[in-house]
Amino acid sequence: MDLKQLEYFVRVAEMGSFTRASISLDVAQPALSRQIRLLEVELRQNLLTRNGRGAVPTEAGKLLLEHGRGILHQVQLTREELGAARGALAGRVSIGLPPSLSKLITVPLVLAFREQLPQAQLTLTEGFSVQMHEGLRLGNLDMAVLYNPGQSTELEMSTLDEDELSLISHNPQSSGKGKRAKPAPAISLKDVADLPLILPSRPNAFRILIEGEMMAIGRRPEVMLEVDGLNAILNLVKEGMGHAVLPSYTLSNFDNPDTFTVQSIHSPRIMSQLMLVWSARRPTTQTQRKAMDVVSQVVLKAIHR
Repeated sequence: MDLKQLEYFVRVAEMGSFTRASISLDVAQPALSRQIRLLEVELRQNLLTRNGRGAVPTEAGKLLLEHGRGILHQVQLTREELGAARGALAGRVSIGLPPSLSKLITVPLVLAFREQLPQAQLTLTEGFSVQMHEGLRLGNLDMAVLYNPGQSTELEMSTLDEDELSLISHNPQSSGKGKRAKPAPAISLKDVADLPLILPSRPNAFRILIEGEMMAIGRRPEVMLEVDGLNAILNLVKEGMGHAVLPSYTLSNFDNPDTFTVQSIHSPRIMSQLMLVWSARRPTTQTQRKAMDVVSQVVLKAIHR
């Protein structure tokens, strides 16, 4: 059994598609199909059922998928431990970041990796929670920073921070040169519910949290626009087209945050948990564990600076 064939099979089985696996592996689809077919011939088993919607593991394929993940992980672990024996942690680490944090922590995170894990190869991906969950499930991400991910048997997680969501609005008195958003008097959640809001669509973590807190006081958000893009939301708010409910540090995405006002929300406050999440199906390597420490340090320093 060839390790490359095993890697190809695991990727197709996890992604449920020869086409997606071909793109992910950067291997021509005919070559990918041929290698998996050779593996099936060697094992004398059909490993995948091909249909119009993709590829699904057979019972034999499910068994090989379970063992194959472990084999490939052990190979990666062995390589990393041999590298560690030479005095350096190495290997690839892929991390997912939410848009609200990416600008704030990308540069500090890369600098910290260069200092603490100089032999590791870092891959950063920005996306909303649904994309991050999918990346963790498929193995494209080793870990992700997520808001309120919810309990799952497929995920391990640790709390990084608890953030308070604020009402972010257009500041009509802005000079366009200030480095900080203008603070404004606190506002009740009941009053926030009466404002035209620009929110991401469900199942975005912030959207679900906001709706849940409003439902608890017998209200619903007045959603004027659904926009799945942080910068797009804030640009619309900047033009006075509505209000946003986000952590105040998301304004770090703008060079002139004084074009916004920030109001604390009370009765009740809206608290969001920021979590570091990784797959429970794959053992973590020594490099990944060190990477988790680096991510935790950088995120906390950036948020509370």
